[in-house]
Amino acid sequence: MKLLDVVALLEPIPEQHLLRGQVGTVVEELDPGYVEVEFLVGDDYITLAVAEDRLMPLHYAPNKSIRAA
Repeated sequence: MKLLDVVALLEPIPEQHLLRGQVGTVVEELDPGYVEVEFLVGDDYITLAVAEDRLMPLHYAPNKSIRAA
């Protein structure tokens, strides 16, 4: 994973009030296999180191079959 990738948690981190599927942004590349991710929880931002195998990268691909009228 690389800087500014949008990711989702594959498992909850209850001590940080983060749910499975919570979306965050990679803000730092750490040791191999770890990245620092920023999550928005309520009105607060939480930044923590997360193992890459606990994250799923998210991708946006617009549906090209939908055409503007």
